Amino acid sequence: MSAVPTTSRRPSLPGASRPADRAALVDGLRASLDAGAAEVRDECRALDVEALAPAAEPLPMEEHRARVTAQLASLAGRSFVADGFPEHQGGTGRYARAVEAFEMLGHTDLSLFVKAGVQWGLFGGAVSLLGTERHDHLLPRIISGELQGCFAMTETGHGSDVQRLETTATYDPATDEIVVHSPGPGARKDYIGNAARDGHLAAVFAQLVVGEEQHGVHCVLVPIRDDAGHPASGVTVGDDGAKLGLGGVDNGRLSFDHVRVPRTNLLGRYGDVNEHGVYSSPIENPSRRFFTMLGTLVRGRISVAGGAGAAARTALTVATRYGDARRQFDAPGRDAEAALLDYRTHQRRLLPRIATAYALQFAQHDLVDAMDDVLSGRVADEGDRRRLEARAAGLKAVTTRHTTDTVQECREACGGAGYLWANRLAATKSDTDIFTTFEGDNTVLLQLVAKSLLAEYRSTFGDLDTLGIVRFGARLTAGTFVERSAARALVQRLVDATPGREDEVVFAARATQLSLLREREEHLVEGVARRLRRADAPGVDAFEAFNSCQDHLVEAANAHVDRLVLESFATAVERCDDPDVARVLGRVCDLHALSTIERHKGWYLEHDRLGASRTKAVTALVNELCAELRPLATVLVDAFGIPEAWLRTEMLEGDTVG
Repeated sequence: MSAVPTTSRRPSLPGASRPADRAALVDGLRASLDAGAAEVRDECRALDVEALAPAAEPLPMEEHRARVTAQLASLAGRSFVADGFPEHQGGTGRYARAVEAFEMLGHTDLSLFVKAGVQWGLFGGAVSLLGTERHDHLLPRIISGELQGCFAMTETGHGSDVQRLETTATYDPATDEIVVHSPGPGARKDYIGNAARDGHLAAVFAQLVVGEEQHGVHCVLVPIRDDAGHPASGVTVGDDGAKLGLGGVDNGRLSFDHVRVPRTNLLGRYGDVNEHGVYSSPIENPSRRFFTMLGTLVRGRISVAGGAGAAARTALTVATRYGDARRQFDAPGRDAEAALLDYRTHQRRLLPRIATAYALQFAQHDLVDAMDDVLSGRVADEGDRRRLEARAAGLKAVTTRHTTDTVQECREACGGAGYLWANRLAATKSDTDIFTTFEGDNTVLLQLVAKSLLAEYRSTFGDLDTLGIVRFGARLTAGTFVERSAARALVQRLVDATPGREDEVVFAARATQLSLLREREEHLVEGVARRLRRADAPGVDAFEAFNSCQDHLVEAANAHVDRLVLESFATAVERCDDPDVARVLGRVCDLHALSTIERHKGWYLEHDRLGASRTKAVTALVNELCAELRPLATVLVDAFGIPEAWLRTEMLEGDTVG
């Protein structure tokens, strides 16, 4: 171990010494993290956690699937399942409560989290949100688990490009039926959860054809198994077999050979066919209709972000407890080996990630609240819906990337012990790997976020008519002046020439942290807007112009989400009315903010936002914050409130860490 154990120069934070104070701090932090969801989270903590705990060793695929199916059945009667559906469909309409509860399942076997998400989030959500009153009778059976189904959107040949799906749903006026067909190998529905074993009804997304006219992608309910569990006539069911992770989820493949279903099986809220064979839609524009339809399913994307965040918190709890207990190498002036977490390198590996886990959980709460406003009808503005979709896409991308990177870091931080199945990290690593690509590939989602930002930017400056161009140019000129002005650079150098404790005051100011993140976001958005404006010039290949900006788009989207996440955390700190808890939360927020700025210090240097001396000061402050928070490391992860049965590991039992 090359690093030397470190301590902070600051006075101890509250709760760092006496057990009673630590316990009170854990409770206070947990209350802040749970926020308005404390009741339902406590309900999940009071479940039969032993029965829902991950298996102690890898299970054969069929045994694992059967176990997860049984666990799913045990959840069917819980109130939070019905919370995800409106009252007239047999639910309670408490959407936020449902999503917060399912997030807690992200601390269990992630196969259960995904299986539940398929049944009640995707399949049930499609019937609830895309169907009409003629489908309402199905929802009580879906809520109870009596009717299990799947969400058949992805095709072998078309993943993210949903508008180009090949499966067809053709209306036959002679029989008043819809004929669902897979025209070729690329149209096979693939990776469909619940399809290989348990699903009986599929929500199939297909190109709707009525007469000679195509109306774009719509959703049709198609039986895929009979009552005896055999494939339905015309339906070919395959099994995706063993996967990198999520062994308890029965992912399968579906192909349809002119399968006939009643016309009324069309989920027709946004496009329907009446008894006379006439198509109608409340949304005339086909593109807007398509995106509105997909937008109603945003809850699935939000739930994935929540489950991913939970998995990261599980990994951080396991690795932090191990790092606090595991001792290695003699340290000068000490009688015993030092704990791993006493080393700067180990603090650096885990504590900034813990801080980001806090930030993402607060951001998730805000997102879920916004979702609840939209789904409950309290907010009906189209702009709010669009912003919700963009925010959900961005947070899903950032959270799942955080999870993938964090679980890997936690595994490495636990050495060989982290590689053993019995220590939770191996399964968590393999199970969460897919989170970066399902419910939307992260790179595609970030481009969606960037396009939304550009749309808002354009609304600010109009259609770039004469006045818009003047305003656009003025802002860009001002930005360029700030960036290149020799006078500003001189002032910055003068400030940089007197580093020291002043840096701590500057960077500890929340306004400074937020300003630096906002400035990066605005610059990136303005830059990509300027580049894309050139695509309107005569003779310019629009595709090439857009394609050349994709990396810029993704970076702008990431910067946008970084700013939103920090704002959520800062708001949570201000909301906290317990002075001791608020003080600790504030330092954790500082660590998250400064770690984010440090990660992008190359950008701040390149664009003359921070000088070299100041970027070095950021790194020094991150180190200080890690040392300051080290005595509270286990307090911070205990505050996640994960039931002990879901954290059981071999490496933290008995003397295995000594």
